[in-house]
Amino acid sequence: MKGIRILACTLCATLLFTASVSAKTVIIDTESGESAEELMSLEVPKSLSEVVSTAAGTALEVGGKSAVLMELSSGQVLFEKNTHEKLPIASVTKIMTLLLVMEALDKGMIDLQDPVTCSAEAASMGGSQIWLEPGEIMTVHELIKAAAVVSANDACAALAEHVAGSIEEFVQRMNTRAAELGMQDTLFKDCSGLDDTAYSCAYDVALMSRELMMHPLIKNYTTIWMDTLRNGESQLVNTNKLIRFYQGATGLKTGTTSTAGHNLSATAERNGLGFVAVILGCSTTDERFGGARKLLDHGFANYALYTPQIDPDTLIPIPVLRGTAESVTVESGDLSPILVKKGEEKELSCTVTLSEDLEAPVTKGQIVGAVTVSREEKTIAEYAVRAAEEVPRLSFGVCLLRLFTALSA
Repeated sequence: MKGIRILACTLCATLLFTASVSAKTVIIDTESGESAEELMSLEVPKSLSEVVSTAAGTALEVGGKSAVLMELSSGQVLFEKNTHEKLPIASVTKIMTLLLVMEALDKGMIDLQDPVTCSAEAASMGGSQIWLEPGEIMTVHELIKAAAVVSANDACAALAEHVAGSIEEFVQRMNTRAAELGMQDTLFKDCSGLDDTAYSCAYDVALMSRELMMHPLIKNYTTIWMDTLRNGESQLVNTNKLIRFYQGATGLKTGTTSTAGHNLSATAERNGLGFVAVILGCSTTDERFGGARKLLDHGFANYALYTPQIDPDTLIPIPVLRGTAESVTVESGDLSPILVKKGEEKELSCTVTLSEDLEAPVTKGQIVGAVTVSREEKTIAEYAVRAAEEVPRLSFGVCLLRLFTALSA
């Protein structure tokens, strides 16, 4: 009897959910080639459920034309396949669009609650969209949600105009920012990725993905599976299946056109360790999700973060010559974690090297030594040790006063 009640409740809940969704306009990334039913299905895709070997020493193979695995905190590349091959990336382009929007928010140039009036140009965008009407008003928050979840080209255009005044100016800023990040194999021609004559590469996509993930706010949008707009009338469904089916997934962006193929920049974090896996030019959507999953699994299975620990007693004051104080205290500050292969943590040694003495004046924050992390006499990482305060140089007047005081004693 109890089992029948549970089955009945489950059936009712399913019917209510289905009725709720059917009463809304369901919006998806139409470029993905998948239906709304497929995207809303709770069945784990085969590409994300198969057991794959991630053991150290196992040759890692993924599909697509190009791929890279990068650790987020350090930017260290752990796997690469044709990483600098120039390829169209479709809607993965929107990572740079979202980055510029996040940076504009941080600078106070725009606000999440700013009302944005859709222009005729923004409303005319093709491909995936939320069907904005000229004159329709949405907030920056709503437009970011539309861009991140359903890859809405019209929402991206409206955001571009709000941030830069015009789409053309915004695209110029995209290319300028790309150059600043060292993205040497990238050329943006629009803010959405519709133009397949634009290009980037797996390495450059990883660079801008890493930069975007430095803005914690973006995760509020890139981790959404389903949400709504227009007071619940428009149902949004995310194309990124990793958000539902991969532990620790934080984003980031899919992209598909007939020319570019199926592309994905996938990010995930577990216990403070984060990776971005980029895979471009796949022939199927399963190939991109399966490939990204393999890359992320490899990272989490084989690498760990190691935070150096030093004995505080080794940070002794350093003598100061001709200073107003005889010595200066030192500090190492917080030592940032470093990425190591699992099992290597026990093989690492941490040493502190300090200057024998210092010539005044000594400025606060001046580098006076180093903390070195090494393995088998090979330096893995190095951190600066700095003066904790300033020590001015001894003046002639102070010297006379000290001499007089000493003679009077």
